[in-house]
Amino acid sequence: MWEPSAPVARRHCRKMTRAFPHANGSAMLEGLPPNNASHLLRLICDEATARAIADIMIESFDPAEAASSAFELEPNTRDWSSGQWIVEVYFGDEPDQDWVRELVQMAAGEDAAKAVEFTGIEARDWIASSLEGLAPVRAGRFLVHGSHDRHKVRSNDIGLEIEAALAFGTGHHGTTHGCLKMLDAILKTRRPRSVLDVGTGTGVLALAAAKALKMPIVAGDIDPISVEAARSNAVLNGAAPWLFPVVAKGTDHPAIQGGGPYDLIFANILAKPLRLLAPSIANVASRDADIVLSGLLVGDVPGVLSAYKAQGLRLTKRIVLDGWATLLLRSGGAADRPAVDDEDDFD
Repeated sequence: MWEPSAPVARRHCRKMTRAFPHANGSAMLEGLPPNNASHLLRLICDEATARAIADIMIESFDPAEAASSAFELEPNTRDWSSGQWIVEVYFGDEPDQDWVRELVQMAAGEDAAKAVEFTGIEARDWIASSLEGLAPVRAGRFLVHGSHDRHKVRSNDIGLEIEAALAFGTGHHGTTHGCLKMLDAILKTRRPRSVLDVGTGTGVLALAAAKALKMPIVAGDIDPISVEAARSNAVLNGAAPWLFPVVAKGTDHPAIQGGGPYDLIFANILAKPLRLLAPSIANVASRDADIVLSGLLVGDVPGVLSAYKAQGLRLTKRIVLDGWATLLLRSGGAADRPAVDDEDDFD
């Protein structure tokens, strides 16, 4: 499913792009413009205005139709004070400019609404072209790569080949990367007996578990496109006999309920659904389960931990990558000061 993103440290051209599930369950691919985007809104402004406009566009458009980003043009490396920012919104089809300006005015005022510029752009396959430029991502033994980097998989690697898709999840986002690092760490200590991936997206995490363990992995997503992408990736990676993705809202599916209890559960989604799913995730977890949660900004962590503490789960490890937190929870109640390992990774 989709995961938000936002800048924590200011870096040149670090984008603030967030993708939220729409009512139909669709999600865009880790902040990329919609495929064959043909129109662009752009405005150079201050940071607050750029963020406000990006936010309202994200909340007003289906992620498959439009994508918003806001980033600093030239970071001030002397004192890291905020300088000029730029907000860009890519549209798959020609937008209603008057309505879009009304949205901008609601978010940032009349002056900003008048100043935004609309331009046509050359249509291109953004997903394919963007993925072609992405370097492989390593998380311990796991290497997420495209077909163009297949030769970079070493003999002792577990290669995960992920191609362009409309569903979310390539492994390059801090949330997916963090979950893969957590899986690698868990596999060094034990062999899980039963694995569930909630909100599987393109199936990267379920696929990693299937290839490492060579046993059936249950995965679900509310988006049928994601489920189809996960199935395709399982076939591509020779893991189809072990990976069984289903269209499901949370854990509400006979295949998920029947496959439990699970001693390893992944849920890489958003903070609010993670909080709401706490009882149902705990219900399908075994008493000795490892539960890996992600899709969280650092500021989201306390609220999510509170929801899972109420289910008798405690935090045992935390990984922070590019401002995104991945949490490892276990049964036994929440300690006042849980053991935490922070890893700030800006590779």
